[in-house]
Amino acid sequence: MYHRKWWHDKIMYQIYPKSFCDTNGDGIGDLRGIISKLDYLKDLGADVLWLSPIYKSPLADEGYDISDYYAIDPRFGTMADMDELIAEAKKRDMFVLMDLVANHCSDEHAWFRKACEDPDGPYGQYFYIRGAGADGGRPTNWRSYFGGPAWDLLPGHTDQYYLHVFHKKQPDLNWENPKVREEIFANVNWWLDKGLGGFRIDAIMNIKKPAELHDYEPNRTDGLSPLTHMLEEAGDIGPFLTELKEETFAKHDAFTVGEVCGPDPVSLQAYIGEDGYFSSIFDFEENTFGRTPNGYYDWQRCTPEDYKQCVFRAQARAGSIGFLSNIIENHDEPRGVNRYLPDGERTETAKKALACAYFLLRGIPFIYQGQEIGMENKVFRSASEIRDVGALGEYETAKRAGCSEEEALRAISAYSRDNTRTPMQWSDAPHAGFTTGTPWIEENENYREINAEKALKDPDSLLYFYRKLAALRKAPAFKDTLVYGRMTPYLPEEKNLLAYVRESVGKDELPDLTCPTPRLLVAVNMQKEAREIPLPGKAARVLLSNLPVSDGAADGRARLKGWQAAVWEFE
Repeated sequence: MYHRKWWHDKIMYQIYPKSFCDTNGDGIGDLRGIISKLDYLKDLGADVLWLSPIYKSPLADEGYDISDYYAIDPRFGTMADMDELIAEAKKRDMFVLMDLVANHCSDEHAWFRKACEDPDGPYGQYFYIRGAGADGGRPTNWRSYFGGPAWDLLPGHTDQYYLHVFHKKQPDLNWENPKVREEIFANVNWWLDKGLGGFRIDAIMNIKKPAELHDYEPNRTDGLSPLTHMLEEAGDIGPFLTELKEETFAKHDAFTVGEVCGPDPVSLQAYIGEDGYFSSIFDFEENTFGRTPNGYYDWQRCTPEDYKQCVFRAQARAGSIGFLSNIIENHDEPRGVNRYLPDGERTETAKKALACAYFLLRGIPFIYQGQEIGMENKVFRSASEIRDVGALGEYETAKRAGCSEEEALRAISAYSRDNTRTPMQWSDAPHAGFTTGTPWIEENENYREINAEKALKDPDSLLYFYRKLAALRKAPAFKDTLVYGRMTPYLPEEKNLLAYVRESVGKDELPDLTCPTPRLLVAVNMQKEAREIPLPGKAARVLLSNLPVSDGAADGRARLKGWQAAVWEFE
């Protein structure tokens, strides 16, 4: 049984502020730029805006290294700008989310500086600070997510190390210390009291560490071990997440979405069930497909059929437990159209098909900036053009594994986070209309062909197709089916056909239901060859398609052209 919540029917839009819209010509996007585009986002159908970090930060990891949780970084604007953004969004019935980065802070945060001054004092207990290991070296052989050892010497000391599972300027916070949790909860409530709608929860599964920190079996020639072993041994994270929810989110009816990879159905209930830790978690099944411990150079390409199977696995696992947050890309991933559409088939029609495939799944659709106009991966010609610290680490990993410089560059270019961090392509003006200055990262060279201004002038553009998807999901006649209805795969044995039925719900599932809900079929032909499929009943009409299609009423069959997507309503 479902109890309606304010966020169930919302459409989310992620903004990477540094690359969204620059209003002062310094080459960095800012809060005033976001304010200037609120009407564009509202017209798109976005209800909730998730902002990647804008806190004060040295930007070693592009803002995910926070030096002051209570301050806006001057590069993005002022607290007055933030207050205005929240207020202007509210006028448009929109909500603002921020990133909650609580696994680590910046090494420039006052807490860490005090820990360096006195490791045995109270602030030393805010972090994981240890002496040398048995061999006189680092305490453990863990490898950070960005490559290299996860331990570095504590600044000012030659015999003590601190743990950082990400960048060396991101020391991990010790959640076992109640004072750390109190500090984090106070900050979360401070922001929620200012009017935030909630948070995206960053890297949250890393906050729990094993009781004893020790070596694990290495898996590469560097002699280091992946952090997966640490996570497996860490123990029950539930008490931390329960306390976080009860002390903050629950008091404000906040929406929260966790960066959590693939819990099993039993665990999923604890995460996103009716009383779960979070409102939702991201579906990363497709994004993590083909990964191996070896690194980017060894990752497997995700074919359309692979993509379909990933979608169906994730949807089956979630079932009716709760709401997944569905994405094709975000700030940590390459562009979805490059990842899931085959080379040579990345057309406007195929981009619409991919949009339709994911947008109407059970769960909450997220759009990442530029996705709505079909932005693509950038072509990187040398490693010197890469800003992403993770990708640079992978470049060295590939070369150590025997890849040539060309092979290593090709590998990191395919998966670098820089692909989704290039400037938003607003127009064909210099620097894609993002800035009047020099952008902090070079724009994609295709901005003259792919930009919002051009898309807004073409009623058949991908941008308008996203608007149609948003309007269909919000339409009173179909909203209950598309938000609460069951998702059942249709003809799953058909290769490169991603089709599913969104089933109607009844009063036993939605007590305040006032009228019968329709049954819909979403069918996407994920190949360039045409095909014909039977329809699962008598079609009343076609609600949406990226190419002309018949309703199939005459013979109960649908004829789909290459990369055609269509949505039918059934009697």
